[in-house]
Parts: sequence; structure tokens; C-alpha cells
Amino acid sequence: MKTGTLFLIPNTLGLCETQQTSLLSTIIPDAVQQMSSQLGYLVAENAKTTRAYLKFLSQQHPLRLAMQEIQIQELNINTPAQALEGLLQPLLQGHDVGLISEAGVPAVADPGANLVRLAHSKGIAVRPLVGPSSLLLALMGSGLNGQSFAFHGYLPTDAALRAKRIKELEDRSRKEKQTQLLIETPYRNAAMLEALATQCQPSTLICVATDLTLASEAIRTLTAAEWKKKLAASQAPDFHKKPTVFLFLAT
Repeated sequence: MKTGTLFLIPNTLGLCETQQTSLLSTIIPDAVQQMSSQLGYLVAENAKTTRAYLKFLSQQHPLRLAMQEIQIQELNINTPAQALEGLLQPLLQGHDVGLISEAGVPAVADPGANLVRLAHSKGIAVRPLVGPSSLLLALMGSGLNGQSFAFHGYLPTDAALRAKRIKELEDRSRKEKQTQLLIETPYRNAAMLEALATQCQPSTLICVATDLTLASEAIRTLTAAEWKKKLAASQAPDFHKKPTVFLFLAT
């Protein structure tokens, strides 16, 4: 039996139902919306929010199946490795399956990468679809080095360990002329910017990119010294509890 295709379905970075559905096409290509609306099997980080996205999507492209007929299985950080085989069963039975993230593109800073790797080992075709990546959008808008960059995810929450890691990454950035990308739990954004501004050399460039693709989007690149002055003057970015990407480049 021919296996199905694992489609990597992009999600918005925060588009909500109160916004016009016509705005969706500025973020997710129409052909990708059409493909997503036809799938009867999905693997998602969160089934509830995925159904909300499908409901929003259906206003532009009617779903092939009724919402209650679409099978959604969850894959997140709590999913045991031994459960991945089961998630591939519809594909092995010839059905196409969509892997969708909570926001942005699947398998990048996302637990879906393990499922994609397993699919390759089973000879299952994998097809990534075009959509928004907060990491690449932040890099594009930062003005920092887009020829050499590295994403490190979350830094330690312990202040001393975080400071040590920032110093290590700044040294690497200086030696390799490489942009460093980080993310943080949104309610700790202020602590992250404070740590970067304090631990980095004054001339190191730091970019803060918040709410990318949303009406409240803000991207600002300043030196560590300039950020330190702004923080001292209580002029921090409006990024409390908002998804934010941090980038820096030692000069």
C-alpha cells in the first residue's frame, strides 16, 4: 500500500478570530490554506487551539470534513517517544496527515521534529509548506548578520547560569561574526533584556522583535549600552507577556 504524505502545516503567529479573515492570506499562502482545509488527520501541539484555527480557516476555505470528523492527535513536550509510532499509523495506511504547530512553522523550535525524523526512517514523504517563522522574520528585520546565525532556544532561568551562557554566546558571536537568536517565556522578557543589556559588551547589538506579523509588531535594534540607558529610564519595550525573539551580534 502506498503511504500518505506528512504535510508540515504552518500556523499564524497569533492571528485571532476577531481579525478579518482576509488578513489570513497575507500570512498563510492561499494554496497552503486550501491544502490544510482538505486534511482529515492532524498531529498538533494542542487539539483545542488547532480546532479554533481550523474554524477560522474554514471561513475562507470550507473544510472537506465536518470538524468532528477530523482526527487530531496531540504531540507536545509531554508526549512519550514510544507514542510517535502510533501517530504515523494513518500515513502507513495511505492517508495524508498534517503536522501543525501552535504558532509558526512545525519542527523548528517545536517537538514535531522527532516525528518528521521518524517519518523519514519509514520512507514516508515529507512536504514542508510555506508559512511564517518568527525566527527568520526577526533575523530579517534585525539588521544583524543573516549569513551566519544560530538559534539557542531558552537560556537558563538561574541568573548566574544565564549570565555565564550569555558571555559564552557573545564570545562565539565575536569570533565567528555570528548572530545569536534566543527566545524566552513571555512573562520573563524583561529579565532577559535586562540580562543581555547588563552582561553584553556596550557595543554589542541587541534586537528585540515582538508580536511579529501582528498589528502590535515591534522590532528594535540598539547597542547594549543604549538598551541599558533605556531600561534605566523605564523605557523598556512593550513586550510583557508577548511572544518575543531576542537576537544579538558582538561587533
